[in-house]
Amino acid sequence: MSQASAKPRRAPRESAFQERFAVFAECLLTGVWIAVAALGLVTYPAAFAAGARHLRRVTDHEGGGLREFAADFRTAVRRGWLVGLAGWAVTAAVVVDVLAVRAGLPGGSFAGAVGVLALIALAVAGLRAAAVWEPGAAWRELLAAAGRRTVLDPAGSFLLVGGLAVTVCSAWFAAPLAVPVLGAVTAAAVAVEKRYRHR
Repeated sequence: MSQASAKPRRAPRESAFQERFAVFAECLLTGVWIAVAALGLVTYPAAFAAGARHLRRVTDHEGGGLREFAADFRTAVRRGWLVGLAGWAVTAAVVVDVLAVRAGLPGGSFAGAVGVLALIALAVAGLRAAAVWEPGAAWRELLAAAGRRTVLDPAGSFLLVGGLAVTVCSAWFAAPLAVPVLGAVTAAAVAVEKRYRHR
């Protein structure tokens, strides 16, 4: 037997395109998982946190799957549901502000604009907090630190605002389109946080 034939064959390496497409497909699947986990209405912060942790494992080539996602979700939802409840309370307050604008109340337009901007900033901070969540992390500390990063890293924050806008537009055109887009927005939050850490 020749020396050439005795060498073991190496498994073909994935091309950069195949690897990127695999990550993109994983993002879309993760969006479905997030949407299902968020059906409890107050469970959306935990769903995003579990999705972000799953995508971090995928991009770091650490494996993971639905079982790990479910375990992370169960851990994150123990305190995360309070964050979800607070998010809905803020949303309700903004809706009241918008109704005040429509009713023509004095100062209503200013209050409405401030309310909408505050809601967008809180949504970005929430995404950034979920992107770095780990089991055992306190949501209050995560959100406080994410709020600071939202202000100190405007480029990353504007990227996430764009992702949220795409999600809203997708839901407006066809609601099912927003489901996989949730995974892409979560991946963007993970990327923004990695970029911020490496700066």
